[in-house]
Amino acid sequence: MKQIVTIVRPHLVESILGSLKRAPVEAISVIEVKGFGRQKGYLDQYQESEFSEAFLPKVEITLYIEDSRVDEMLDKLVTLARTGRMGDGKIFVMPVTAFL
Repeated sequence: MKQIVTIVRPHLVESILGSLKRAPVEAISVIEVKGFGRQKGYLDQYQESEFSEAFLPKVEITLYIEDSRVDEMLDKLVTLARTGRMGDGKIFVMPVTAFL
């Protein structure tokens, strides 16, 4: 089993979760997070002045899925979450060992 952690823009969450309704996922958790990656925050224009935001709002979606379905799920997540802009987020895949 693998854990897939996806960090995405907030406006994409509903479409991602909607497409995962029928996916063979063992469990899903969704958490609102703030942070930044390589862009170290960003500059934006607001009424002709620039301002910087150090921490950007994101949503972390954690999925637990069988090993055989990981590639299929990664393709789906990349297709749904990619906007082509800096800060689209990250996807991490980690092995899971269950202790019962």
